[in-house]
Amino acid sequence: MRSAAQFSEQPVTIEAQLALRLAQPLNEARLLQQSLISSLWLRACRYALEEAEDKLKVPGVKSGPNGTLFLSSGISDLDKILGGGFPLGSLVVVMEDPEAPHHMLLLRNFMSQGLVHNQPLLYASPAKDPRGFLGTLPSPASSKEDKPLDRDSEQEKGLRIAWQYKKYFGENQQNSNSQRDNKFEFCNEFDLRKPLQRQFLSGQRIECISTQDSPDLAALHDRCATFLKQFCRTDGNISGAGRIAIQSFCAPQCTYFDQEWHVLSFIRSLRSMIRSSNAVVILSFPPSLLSPSFSKRLQHMADTLLSVRAIPDEDKDLAKLLTGYQDMIGLLSVHKVARINTQVPIILEAATFSIKLQKRKFLVLECLNQAPVDGSSGTSYATSGSCSGSSKGGSLDF
Repeated sequence: MRSAAQFSEQPVTIEAQLALRLAQPLNEARLLQQSLISSLWLRACRYALEEAEDKLKVPGVKSGPNGTLFLSSGISDLDKILGGGFPLGSLVVVMEDPEAPHHMLLLRNFMSQGLVHNQPLLYASPAKDPRGFLGTLPSPASSKEDKPLDRDSEQEKGLRIAWQYKKYFGENQQNSNSQRDNKFEFCNEFDLRKPLQRQFLSGQRIECISTQDSPDLAALHDRCATFLKQFCRTDGNISGAGRIAIQSFCAPQCTYFDQEWHVLSFIRSLRSMIRSSNAVVILSFPPSLLSPSFSKRLQHMADTLLSVRAIPDEDKDLAKLLTGYQDMIGLLSVHKVARINTQVPIILEAATFSIKLQKRKFLVLECLNQAPVDGSSGTSYATSGSCSGSSKGGSLDF
């Protein structure tokens, strides 16, 4: 006969076996549940991104990190340097050069890019007839032959890549070319020798105002306030974006030239209005005609601060120092980059770039490269800085 202990042990082993058998499907069910939850979460995130992209399907507006939205400057190289373009709600200040009107190149491309995207434009100038400046705006390149060659693609073609990746390289190149052929691409290539078509200049989306006849900045302030009311920010929905271009602010022909307090008050008010709107303001001013303290205050109020400078025609020292000096028409310096919705600064690879005209009609920006030093010449830096101290380059000179 079995003892009581044996009868008590037998049900325990059976329950343990049942628990083990039941635990396996439960674990599988939990894993399946976790995978379903993760897949549903991914689908929800994907749907949210698709909805956000649908809301941002506005010509000329591109989404960036930290919820930042960008407008193109009209110069693809400048967009890359600034991390995507000009953020919506930012004030861009350009310091002019008194010797050359290179700031006009930035204004023209900025205005033309907005008109190509059918974005409303407000243009203010100290000229008597500011609408006449619209006839100097460049036209976008119409065909592949007219567009400048992509320097990045040329460099990539020169690289040796594995044969199994060539097909992917070709597909990406075709996709990029198809995007460039699109009329409403984020940044167009503009031909400075061809004027903008009349179809872009017609309509009621262009407003021009002359600051020469205005006794103060009240009229310009009211026009800017009325213009920016069209682009008030709502709950993430963007129906359109606007652009404001103010040329030669504080020029001597303006009556408010020496009214520093009123000018600073106008800039503060304009900056507060632009912060709550889906628009970008680009403003140029001549710092050489203002007092140093006043110029520094204007620079401090800028979200993005740029400056342009002309290059002397006969600067032999600079020609020896830089490569491609003959093709340069000026220099562009980036002093400040707008950072919205983040406190992490942008670390630029360089702060000064050369302004060149590719094929004499396309505006490009390039990093400054030092010219190669010829060790055989007695006047080069290599021979003058050799350890031997002699003018002839020896085998031990470095």
